[in-house]
Amino acid sequence: MSLKIDIRKLGLFNKMAKEGGNTVADHLSQMTGMETEMEITKINFIDIPDIKTHVGHAEQIGISIELVEPPHGHILFLLEAGSAKELSHGMIGDMGETDPNASGFTDMERSAIQEIGNIMTSGFIDGWANVLDTTIDIGPPSFIFGPGSGMVDDLVGDRDSDMALMFDSHVQAPDSNVDVKVYTFPELEELVELMQQIEV
Repeated sequence: MSLKIDIRKLGLFNKMAKEGGNTVADHLSQMTGMETEMEITKINFIDIPDIKTHVGHAEQIGISIELVEPPHGHILFLLEAGSAKELSHGMIGDMGETDPNASGFTDMERSAIQEIGNIMTSGFIDGWANVLDTTIDIGPPSFIFGPGSGMVDDLVGDRDSDMALMFDSHVQAPDSNVDVKVYTFPELEELVELMQQIEV
């Protein structure tokens, strides 16, 4: 299958990143009460080993999700423990036990982070599906704690292709320290095929 694409359709990559990111930011703002915004820093076709270097080896919280319909592949959200705590507190409010200074997470905080993962992943894919004029079913989010580079390896390290499409995006809350990075690894041939069907 060819990866050739009509040059007039290259703008769809930006549109997908923007639409997905804005949907995530809107959903998070509604659920946590924090003003959040999405910044798309770059979109690259990049070698998988370079993605692992870019993501780094520091331990982070990862939320990954598998696309079970075209364009298949995975999406990975990465956030520091402090960002996860701040988001969970915004969502829980005064309803439950939270301790901003504790090193671990309470059951309620974990539950809130899981729900935030659902919101972010479904919002991002909704944005993609709107641009691609299709529906994209997703599996349940998986939560991981460990080196970011190891998560990338687990998700895409065994691909036949040694290239992936990387949307490097950040969800930020300007009035807090929340910073979520988003990496997407669709199957390139399937993504191009979906794009070829869209009139521009």
